[in-house]
Order: sequence, then structure tokens, then C-alpha cells
Amino acid sequence: MKELSVNHLLGIKYLQPEDIQLIFETADHFKEVINRPIKKVPSLRDITIANIFFENSTRTKLSFELAQKRLSADVISFSAAQSSVKKGETLIDTVNNILAMKVDMVVMRHSHPGAAYFLSQNVKASIINAGDGAHEHPTQALLDSYSIRERLGEVGGKKVVIVGDILHSRVALSNIFALQMQGAEVKVCGPKTLIPKHIESLGVSVESNLRKALEWCDVANMLRVQNERMEVNYFPSTREYAQQYGVDKVLLDSLSKEIVIMHPGPINRGVEITSDVADSKQSVILDQVENGVAIRMAVIYLLASKIK
Repeated sequence: MKELSVNHLLGIKYLQPEDIQLIFETADHFKEVINRPIKKVPSLRDITIANIFFENSTRTKLSFELAQKRLSADVISFSAAQSSVKKGETLIDTVNNILAMKVDMVVMRHSHPGAAYFLSQNVKASIINAGDGAHEHPTQALLDSYSIRERLGEVGGKKVVIVGDILHSRVALSNIFALQMQGAEVKVCGPKTLIPKHIESLGVSVESNLRKALEWCDVANMLRVQNERMEVNYFPSTREYAQQYGVDKVLLDSLSKEIVIMHPGPINRGVEITSDVADSKQSVILDQVENGVAIRMAVIYLLASKIK
């Protein structure tokens, strides 16, 4: 059996192109499973997984839990907001207490960049990074690429523009790594204040004009404006942001070709995209949600097969 080159999923930058292909092929199989009347497989009956979320998350957490249950793993979920972490317990103490319950794998979201990597160096369990600060969110990037492959046949050679709050986005960074690894061309577009300095050093180009970016691309990934990560105002008002960088049906229909619209969610309807764009046939947003479960099943299954 083919196996991953890594023992943890800490970020896209640690993967090889072959790893991404293997995850996609495995996800193809699981996608077929989750569309059957009986959606469970007994693959991980002897594996225990802890979901540890130090930041609030609804969709990613639900997606991981569903993936784990579909694989018949035993699951414990831990929300740090209601835990001893508030009483001053350290990250390693928290996780070691959980591992003392004989847990094989930890899915963790944390507000600090590098927290998943730090954990992988200090505890004996397979670690999946479900988002670390504004650093990486590897399973989101994998499901985004997988959704592009499903809709357009392949990722290589495609032009993808990532629009919006690049500065605070872990989704953007993971997507840039994943898309480039598969041979896609990437541009970013958004207000100057939300584009990181030196982003060109990652091999992406910057386009400040949304219409030009949309005319260029095959796929537009519309990022959420992350108000909760902004201590200062990066643009005058939400209304002004929507006027300059939001996509409505009029703009979409006026382009010279049909493009694919993606959004990692949750959507601020009327800000990044209007409802009629989110619900249009060019949108793959609900496919992304379904594919998220298949991709996370694939990642968990492939990492679990390396646990000795």
C-alpha cells in the first residue's frame, strides 16, 4: 500500500506532490462511501482521536468529527474555551493528560502559529493541524484543490485568484502552497492593507483590480473578512469593501468566461459574495463542504495506517 511521506499533517509545506495525489485518490474512495446508504466503514475501529480546539470553530470541527465517525474511530472532543486552559494549564500538560487516556491522534486548532508543529515535537501521537493562527490550515487547502480537480478535471495549469483578507488568512497560505505544488498559477487580490508585504516572494502576483483578477482566473476563492482578527480598521467600511472586492451576479455575468466561485466559509453574504452568487451553478461552496469530509477521512485514514 502507498503511504504518506509524513507522520503528521502540520502544513502543506511539509508534503510532497505525491502525498497530495495519494490523499485525493483515497478521498475519491471515501466520497463514494459517504454517498452510500450505509456511510460507515470499520477502518479505524481501534483508533482513538482527540479533537482539541483552542479557538472556536463550528464547520471544521463538525467536519472532522463526522469524518472520524464515518471511519468508526473513537472520538473525544475538547473545547479549550471551557477547560482548565483557562486556569493556566500549559498546552503540553493539556495534551499529555489527554494522551494518558491512550489517544492515538490529535486534531488541533490553536491561535498560535506553529502550535501543531510544537506539539508534534513534544508528544507521542499523530498530529493534524486544523488551523494554527494565521499560518496554515492544510485540510482546507486540500479540500479546495480537490473541489477544483472535481469541477475542472485537474489543478495543474489552472489560474486561481484568492480574493480578500490575505493578511489574516491561514487558508490563503495553505492554498498558495497546495496550488503551486500541483502546477497551478496563483494571484492574490484585495485592499493593499490586507495583502502581506513580500507576498511575491512566494511566487504569487498581486492584482488590486477585482475585475482584472476575475477576467484572468479560472477559479476565484473568496475569503471571509476576518473581523475578529483585526485590531485596527484595514478598510473604511464593510460596505466599501463589498463595493470594491465583493462579487455580485451582475459582475459575474459580465465576465467574458464562466469562472468557478469558491469560499472557505462561513460566508458574510453581501460582503464577499452576494446570495445569488453563493447559490449559483458556478459556485462549488456546498461541494467544498461535502469534499471536506472525504478529504479529512482520507488524511485520518492514511495517518492512522502509519501508527505502529
